[in-house]
Amino acid sequence: MKIGITYDLKNSAALDPSVPDDLQEEFDSPHTIEAIAAVVRGLGHHVILLGDNQEFLRKVLADPPDFVFNFAEGSGVSRAREARVPAVLEMLGIPFTGSDPLTMALTLDKDCAKTIVASAGVKVPRSVLLAPTQTPGQLRARIAELTFPLVVKPAWEGSSKGIRNKCLIQAAADLPEVVDSLRRDHRQPILLEEYIEGDELTVGIYDNEPPRILGIMRVVPRFPVDKFIYSLEIKRDYRRLVKYECPAPLAAEVTARVEEAALAAFHALGCRDIARVDFRVRAGIPYFLEVNPLPGLNPDDSDLVIMAKLVGWSYAKLIETIVDAAMKRHKV
Repeated sequence: MKIGITYDLKNSAALDPSVPDDLQEEFDSPHTIEAIAAVVRGLGHHVILLGDNQEFLRKVLADPPDFVFNFAEGSGVSRAREARVPAVLEMLGIPFTGSDPLTMALTLDKDCAKTIVASAGVKVPRSVLLAPTQTPGQLRARIAELTFPLVVKPAWEGSSKGIRNKCLIQAAADLPEVVDSLRRDHRQPILLEEYIEGDELTVGIYDNEPPRILGIMRVVPRFPVDKFIYSLEIKRDYRRLVKYECPAPLAAEVTARVEEAALAAFHALGCRDIARVDFRVRAGIPYFLEVNPLPGLNPDDSDLVIMAKLVGWSYAKLIETIVDAAMKRHKV
């Protein structure tokens, strides 16, 4: 079978001091793309590299693949950027891995995702969304209803883009500077979200009918810290700053609640084949933060890959599982 791989590559030449240093944080290196391609070739398929944007459109129209391993994040700041490739493939009738366009758009919009997941009975942190033209002062009354500290972050990003150590805000007076900085760098609405004191967890989910839990992984700081957030600075220096525990050392009833909440979020948002769901757990109650239906697959340091290794899965098994789930769903 001819399988195409869609992706976005980091381009160091495109970066300069005038753009934020996390502009391409979600994008991947040739090392990751080749690692995925090697597994797919090992399954007996012919691989074609499709890329994204205009390159993807030219290639997919000129030489349509039989199936696509979709890994494209999309460029720019549109909340529908992750939905573009699935939408084209759906229109052309080409089966692909992962979630459909609606789910991709919903999950990238953190506020929309939280609303949908909350409607399924899962706890979410209280929050306020600042539209691009709104200032914290204009929503002072609503912000006063929140309990500080707050985590301030772009509403339409993944891979911790924009979530820096400075984004943990202790008082309302500190909001304008951070909000202005994030607006300048990311050009989108800003989410002000109550900080949930407790364990940082991420849950891997794979397959479809039914979806299954790969693992629950806890992210633990190696050094004492008053209020821990899994910021971009932490992720970039994770070997020194955090340790990963999978299975997470939780009480049995808490593990059950986290699994139930993760599966409820997966179903409510219409995820397919693979996803990673993030929570904070306070007093034994999981609070949904976000879901990533395009979890990172860097063979060395992506959270889902680390989780898979900790539960005894090889990288090849993880990629093959994603392919198999999508092929069964498409009846390929």
